[in-house]
Amino acid sequence: MKSILFTITFICSILSANAQEKADILHELTVDVVYLASDYLEGRETGTIGEERAADYIARRFKEIGLAPKGDDNSYFHHFDFKHNANPHEKAEKGEERTGKNVVAYIDNGAANTVIVGGHYDHLGKGTFGSRHTGEEAIHNGADDNASGIAALLYIAEFVKKSELKSNNYLFIAFSGEEMGLIGSKKFTQNPTIDLTKVNYMLNMDMVGCLKEEKVLSVNGVGTSPSWNKIVEKIDIGGIKPKTTESGVGPSDHTSFYLKDIPVLHFFTGQHEHYHKPTDDVSIINFDGIYNVANFLILIIEKLDKEPRLTFTKTKDESEGRKAAAFKVTLGVMPDYVYEGEGMHIDSVIEGRPAHKAGLENGDVVVKIGEVEVKDIYDYMEGLGKLKTGDKAEVIVLRKGKKITKEVQF
Repeated sequence: MKSILFTITFICSILSANAQEKADILHELTVDVVYLASDYLEGRETGTIGEERAADYIARRFKEIGLAPKGDDNSYFHHFDFKHNANPHEKAEKGEERTGKNVVAYIDNGAANTVIVGGHYDHLGKGTFGSRHTGEEAIHNGADDNASGIAALLYIAEFVKKSELKSNNYLFIAFSGEEMGLIGSKKFTQNPTIDLTKVNYMLNMDMVGCLKEEKVLSVNGVGTSPSWNKIVEKIDIGGIKPKTTESGVGPSDHTSFYLKDIPVLHFFTGQHEHYHKPTDDVSIINFDGIYNVANFLILIIEKLDKEPRLTFTKTKDESEGRKAAAFKVTLGVMPDYVYEGEGMHIDSVIEGRPAHKAGLENGDVVVKIGEVEVKDIYDYMEGLGKLKTGDKAEVIVLRKGKKITKEVQF
């Protein structure tokens, strides 16, 4: 009965916040995103003055909330050294020596286990690596990627600090070096400031600032514990519709913790045309969406507060068991990874690439590439894998309910 009463009280506290405090919370979320995505931080590239300014801001916010430092030497900062190469995908013995810093804060409830909530705060600087921008050098402010996740992280930290959630300790981490290959989270798991064997689970937010009208939230990693699916499917807040995948491995910092046998979830509101471009700025952010995604995580934390420690399970990669595709060509589009229909929904067509030249448009749904029927993203990749540079292939798309055939030169 006590547990039931606690649950009712806790959920009512969220509903009360919706009615009485939402405006103040949205203002705080906005202030955090606006600062982190400002030109003053110069794109928050790891190992630069912009990263340092961002780290100082996050540390100050953790202190204001009342969280204890849990980095190196009783500070909020967990430092790591690395070699920076202009192209992070190229292995090189030589590179520029740099130091990055994760920002780490703690709520010590004297519990046996600890919950980790994280998100990366670094971005692409002026776009010297990883950018999809084709114009002149410009600051990449990364409002969605991932100032949005850090704003949500700070809100969750403040909520948990004020709550009666005492059955776990809580570690909040703003990672750096994610854009350069998950460097900060890897370094933390190699040299942690807590005992990782006592970690209950890890929640990671990366790009949660562009929740679309359909309110589909990608929740990755539900296969990393038998408990995840039954918890996630019961969360009902803000009209959010979770779309789940099993794998604990993905292109964000939860992967580093999954590889240490820790149950993980990764939250993502979807790809968009501004990804890794200077246009990923405050004007594209859905602040109500950030608020609802953060509350989605809070409800997960609450539901698990009185539960036994989660059991970890290893997962297969989502594409395992399907024919691997070795790509020699690209269509030149950004897939919509939260699309729930049949086919591969194009979120954005990249100018000057094969799809653009062939007349494909944003919002088209690819249903066939060459001889391959496309039911999902993996069929799409299989179709690309059968083509090589110089090939021409018919691509069939659905546009406003009508089938259209385009010949694409790859």
